[in-house]
Amino acid sequence: MSVGREESASVGGHPGEAGLAGPPLVRMEGIVKRFPGVLANDHVDFELVPGEVHALLGENGAGKTTLMNILFGIYTPDEGRIYVRGEEVWIGSPRDAIRLGIGMVHQHFLLVDRHTVAENVALGFAESQLSPLREVRRRISEFSERYGLKVDPDAYVWQLSAGEQQRVEIIKALYAGADILILDEPTSVLTPQETRELFEVLRRMRDEGKGVIFITHKLEEVMAVADRVTVLRRGKVIGTVPASETDERSLARMMVGREVLFRLEKGEVQVGPPALEVRDLWVVGDRGLDAVRGVTMTVRRGEIYGIAGVAGNGQRELIEAIAGLRKVKSGSIHISGVDVTNKSPKVIHGMGVAHVPEERLRHGIVPNLSVAENLVLKDYDREPFSRGVLLNYEAIERNAEDLVERFEIVTPSIRTPAKLLSGGNIQRLICAREFSREPKVILAAHPTYGLDVGATESIRRLLLEERSRGAAVLLVSEDLEEVLNLSDRVGVMYGGEIVGEFRPGEVDMEEVGLMMAGVRRGGSQAAG
Repeated sequence: MSVGREESASVGGHPGEAGLAGPPLVRMEGIVKRFPGVLANDHVDFELVPGEVHALLGENGAGKTTLMNILFGIYTPDEGRIYVRGEEVWIGSPRDAIRLGIGMVHQHFLLVDRHTVAENVALGFAESQLSPLREVRRRISEFSERYGLKVDPDAYVWQLSAGEQQRVEIIKALYAGADILILDEPTSVLTPQETRELFEVLRRMRDEGKGVIFITHKLEEVMAVADRVTVLRRGKVIGTVPASETDERSLARMMVGREVLFRLEKGEVQVGPPALEVRDLWVVGDRGLDAVRGVTMTVRRGEIYGIAGVAGNGQRELIEAIAGLRKVKSGSIHISGVDVTNKSPKVIHGMGVAHVPEERLRHGIVPNLSVAENLVLKDYDREPFSRGVLLNYEAIERNAEDLVERFEIVTPSIRTPAKLLSGGNIQRLICAREFSREPKVILAAHPTYGLDVGATESIRRLLLEERSRGAAVLLVSEDLEEVLNLSDRVGVMYGGEIVGEFRPGEVDMEEVGLMMAGVRRGGSQAAG
């Protein structure tokens, strides 16, 4: 196993007690992958042995997903060799990988939007030729019950939240029964209890001699489940270490090349008057059912109100209703005392509401427009960016140069298409656009989802700076640690309702996890 060329690191020769003898399940030697202007993988060596969970870490753009896409046959390497169970192989497609017993759960989902959950699973894994959907529904129900992966087999994928779509991908991978399983951020939508249950599944797979490659930005998960850890930075291997011989701070330093602050100091802030008031709000979801059911909350200036919960419990519909993107069935929304219920997104934005959406690529940017153009998406028709019916590109580019510097957006040029930026820099772009007008209210939906530790630290710092400035922040995140660390008050959503509210430190993780599963504070079960 090769150590990177930049730094020395202790190399783990054995995965741990669960590791089994025999040739590696996977050995990748000298893998090189180039894209126009980018060297994504620079002579990478990687090894997975039977009976281990091997974590793969690195910043966004470090080359982790590219390397695993090569192993799964989505890309072919420009240089290098791949061995599976000791034999050199050529993996030209995912079909080749599946035949070799390799399965992958992707961070960016590979699902057919207009098909149901059951139909998506049946596309690859149906066993019965006579009634495949009946068999698939039965198996999905088994997996849902066994792993706590709640999903409706008959729901269309386009109706699902990002978290629910990820659950479908996890079910597909489990359904395939691969000996080599690649998991890319699989726990983002799970409660603490469900995460522990998934880790138990991974340990059973390891004990059976299977190999798991676990890509995650959550370093505590690495320490909880991994036997070995390989860290990539800028396409190169920095090092491979046994998990038992490292810690979170050391891994973070390997990832980003500097010390990372895991817990930012919030500081004392004078809380002001209510900026966002929601009263008995009811909102209908895409399936025609009530997704938000009687939610009441107040967020004051100078505070962060965090909403915790498993995806699909009304969080997305709540944020969209407040932002004006979804109609309110009944109830009211007030911004600084003004009723904005069912007003347009433009009117609500004009009231001083910023929105960091859940799906940054689909709803946060226009991918083919430049960085500069994306930075004025909500203000292009105002001075100084508009000259009547024409755009003032000189002002647009001056604005972009200022915001790129202020918000530390890493981009080759302000004219670069936004879709070519890393996930962390796309999120910085969105925050720059939304925060630069000093909003009164910020709706932040999963703002650090899928980001590396460095980008996560940056986005969290921006939210705390906005809090200190006096903004009211409504934070929705499935990262429970993030919610507890950043928030002044926390509400837990289940079944479209707020089933509990508390201040961080008042309850332990176990009680929060129970609330996320629908148990109200005090022990009663919420109606699902």
